[in-house]
Formats: sequence, structure tokens, C-alpha cells
Amino acid sequence: MTDTQTHLAYTQRFNAVLAYIDAHLEGDLSVRALSQVANFSAFHFHRQFTAFVGVPVSRYVQLMRLRRAAHRLAELADHSVLDAALGAAFDSPEAFCRAFRRAFGMTPSAFRKRPDWQVWHAVFAIPHFSRTIIMQLHIVDFPAVTVAALEHCGPPGLVNESVRAFIEWRMRSGQSPVASSRTFGIPYSNPDTTPAHAFRFAICGEIHEPVAANAFGVRELVIPAGRCVVVRHAGSPDHIGETIYPVYRDWLPASGEELRDHPLFFHYLSAYPETPQDQWQTDVFIPLQ
Repeated sequence: MTDTQTHLAYTQRFNAVLAYIDAHLEGDLSVRALSQVANFSAFHFHRQFTAFVGVPVSRYVQLMRLRRAAHRLAELADHSVLDAALGAAFDSPEAFCRAFRRAFGMTPSAFRKRPDWQVWHAVFAIPHFSRTIIMQLHIVDFPAVTVAALEHCGPPGLVNESVRAFIEWRMRSGQSPVASSRTFGIPYSNPDTTPAHAFRFAICGEIHEPVAANAFGVRELVIPAGRCVVVRHAGSPDHIGETIYPVYRDWLPASGEELRDHPLFFHYLSAYPETPQDQWQTDVFIPLQ
């Protein structure tokens, strides 16, 4: 077996471990259990995992459990701190609250009221994720595309209501049929740093004819041509910041590239409900000069 083949096999084994952790956050994620998944000896597994991922096994497992707990607290109104603690495999709400506060600098209750996603992305700056994302980056010349757009203004948590309105426009108008037209999203502001009332996001569908007059507020716009760096995000769009931030934080400063004065945009490669959101694929385009 060549060195490249050995490295690929090694990477595949650890990627299987990371996938197993994601799928079994409430189960046994001890070093012994995970070493069996990787087919490594328990004696060496801890050091191998730390070298590959960049953080120790126990720290990574706890962060992944806190990650899911934080999302559930922010997104689900009826998800209590006790529910979050049990779901994150903590023995008590008190232990969960201590770990949460150490990680995020605030209590679970405070985070629920006002999620601080900037701190979140700093906490989850795991070297393996940044390396993997940077390896996937490529620069393309994006051709201009004309789209029908419905602009959402207001809390990010209500974007799905605007999405439903856009879907209804698509169905009623017959324009931009989802089966044969690309779907895009344009965040005009960063939901992590913008007050909820000021957040703007355009839901877009590719068109090849002018937008007909309508009562939905759908209008025509152009996503301009230009160079873009592209990275693919796998999973729910709710977690897409975890793919975007390493590009700005790690790749851009060392790349010699400069950003163009246009918001980044998303090309959604999957459709809901045909594809569950945790299995979505989304290409993120960041415009460059």
C-alpha cells in the first residue's frame, strides 16, 4: 500500500469515528468504544485522535454534545435546560450548566434568550474542520444569473415563513419551477451580528423570463458574474456558519485574495422535504475581486 493509500485509509477510519459520534451523541462515546469503531487499539487511539482532530476525544465529544444542545435551546421553544442536559448526556442540569458556561461564557438560559453565535464559532474552531473545509475550497468564475427574489426582513428564525411564501409563488406562477431551476439564498446581513429586526435575506429562484406582476412581493434581480471562492456545506443550513467562518478566519488572510463588494450567496443543491435538512448539500459562494 502506498503512502497516499495509507493516509486515505487512515482518514476514512477517523471520518467514520466522527460520523459515529454525530449519530450517537446520547450513547457510549468512551475512548474504548470509539477505538473499536476506528479499529485502533485503545492504548494509542487517544493520541491518534488528538493528532487528527486537534482536540482530545473527551473535549471533542463534549463540544459536539454542547453544540447540539445550544442549537436545540435556541431553536426549540419547548426544549428545557433539563432536556438539553439529558440530551447532552450530563448527570445533572448543574453539571451541564457549568460546562455550557465554561464553553460559551454564558448560562444556557441566557444563550437561549440571546444566542451569541460569534462566541459559538470561536469555540468550535476545531483544527480538523478548518483543514477539511480549506481542502475543499476552489475558485470559480461565476456567470451572472437572473433570479426571482423574495426578500425576508426580520428575525432569522422566521425565514422559513418567507420560504413557504416563495414556494407558493413558484407553484402559482409556474415560473422558476424547482425541478429545473436553481435555488439561491442571499444573506444581506450576518445573522450572528445583526439585530433580529434588521436582518435581510433574499430567497431566489432562477428565471429565464421577466417576473410577472404578483401579490407576493417577488421581484427580479441579478446575481452578478465574477470570481468566487466556493465551499460545500453538508447538513442543515442552520449550521452553515461553521463552514463559512473558517474561510474568512483561516483561508482568506493567507490566500492573497480580496473580497468583492457583494454579499456571499448560497446555491441550494437539495430540496426539502424530499431531502431531510441534516442531509442537505449547499454550495457557499464568496465573491472575490
